[in-house]
Amino acid sequence: MKLVFAGTPEFAVPSLLAADARNEVVAVYTQPDRPAGRGRALAASPVKRVALERGLTVHQPERLKGAGVLDTLRAFEPDLMIVVAYGLLLPQAVLDIPRFGCWNVHASLLPRWRGAAPIQRAIQAGDAETGVCLMQMEKGLDTGPVLLRQSTPIAPEDTGGSLHDRLADLGAQVLADGLGLLRAGMRLGPSEQPAHGATYAHKLDKAEARLDWSRTARELADTVRAFNPWPVAEAEVAGERLRIHGATAVPLVHGSQPGSVLAAGRQGIVIACGDGALRLQRVQRAGGRAIDVADYLNARSDLRGAGA
Repeated sequence: MKLVFAGTPEFAVPSLLAADARNEVVAVYTQPDRPAGRGRALAASPVKRVALERGLTVHQPERLKGAGVLDTLRAFEPDLMIVVAYGLLLPQAVLDIPRFGCWNVHASLLPRWRGAAPIQRAIQAGDAETGVCLMQMEKGLDTGPVLLRQSTPIAPEDTGGSLHDRLADLGAQVLADGLGLLRAGMRLGPSEQPAHGATYAHKLDKAEARLDWSRTARELADTVRAFNPWPVAEAEVAGERLRIHGATAVPLVHGSQPGSVLAAGRQGIVIACGDGALRLQRVQRAGGRAIDVADYLNARSDLRGAGA
């Protein structure tokens, strides 16, 4: 088969490797190089770097519109286009080009968490499981029929980073399974998404990372996990703004003002929440690196032993 692959971030790389396992990828589409790092120099996407290492043809249009872009895509005569976290909506004119249409690898159990940030939203919402779906694309946002799906539990210790990596590998496996069936001449039976149960995973905003101590400890702990490694939760702790890399909820009954320090020791800093308390275990000061709370307290003698 002739495959065209469209993807941009690290999440898409395992799927690119799965798609090109038999050297069938005739072209790779990815976002244009963007400024990155302190120097703001233009940087290639992870998908572009891997594609060039494999000697694949790379295209980086700003939009998938216009006669020139469509003519270039048609010239590849693709049997199938595979889309994984590409970052651009595909117009109907693109969806109609490949012989078998366009497949999308999406990191949720659709119709739950359609949209840009399904991994983080699933953790933030306290979901017990998530997964990946191989979907036949249509014009709507993640609304197409599901061809294959695979679930995985969300462990209490999972973060946005750990779940991202697991789902990236799981997505590649589901894609490989789908391609294997298609090569064998078996058309995958699409299952229409149910009308009920749809939720939308809106793009992450750094402003969301500021913890509101009036919320429940469980909600805040889930937010800390979801936003690790980006954008990283942050909060005011005893007069200092800290980034919170690790925290757990404590089912503690207290009558203290949310945001006040209930205890501080080697096991963590316990902060009063609207319901329960949050034990901070790994934090980062402005301009510093992430450290365990025990090390942080070495510089905060005013907090050591608080609540004792």
